[in-house]
Order: sequence, then C-alpha cells, then structure tokens
Amino acid sequence: MKGLDTNVIVRYVTQDDPVQARAATNFIESLTEEEPGFIALIVIAELAWVLQKSYHSTRHDIARVLESLLRTKTFAVERAELVWPALRQFYPGRADFTDCLIDLCAKAAGCQYTVTFDQVAATAAGMRLLT
Repeated sequence: MKGLDTNVIVRYVTQDDPVQARAATNFIESLTEEEPGFIALIVIAELAWVLQKSYHSTRHDIARVLESLLRTKTFAVERAELVWPALRQFYPGRADFTDCLIDLCAKAAGCQYTVTFDQVAATAAGMRLLT
C-alpha cells in the first residue's frame, strides 16, 4: 500500500497543473486492489476543504469526488465507515463536510457531543453551540 497526500489527489481530480496532473494520474492509475493507495482521514478532510475553498466546488461536486474515492477499489480510505455517513449528512445539508466528519469522529470516540462556536455546524452537523 502507498499513501497519497492531498495535493496528489487534488491534481488528479482538478487536472489544473499539466505536469503534476500527469504524474498524479500515472501514479493513481498504476494502483491495484492488491497494492492500493491509502487515503488518510485527514486527506479526505483537506480534500473537501480545498475543493470548497480554493476551487469553489459545489456540494454536489465535492460529494461526487468523495463518493468516487470511497467506491474505487484501488483506494483504501481510512475510517470509511465514518466518511460515508459524514458524506450522507453533508450532501443534502448546510454544514461543511469537515464539520460533519468532526462530529461523527467524536461520536465514534465515545463523545456525548462536540462543542463549537460555528452556528451552522451546531445546527446542521449535530454539534452543540458553545456560548
């Protein structure tokens, strides 16, 4: 297994830099089910954030990219069992993907709830507003 950094996946998804995109594409397309690419949970969070903030991707586009990564057999996504429900919560809602993921990770760790100063995260991602 080989780990993938966020910038490699961003280049592959966006194809915005010809040299790096070609290298990323060649590497990713060389992965197999026997030798998959590992995508850490933090990479998933960074990818969603970069696509939203830097590329102004829509919720639909971000969800499509994340779902594609989760479904691709040549990728091993860390804690996919948490990424899937975060994706299902994110797509129809208002919260950022990372807020959904943060709350679900905390719940999986046994937390009763997650506190935040972000009003949208408190209402849309299931967190509690800290006042």
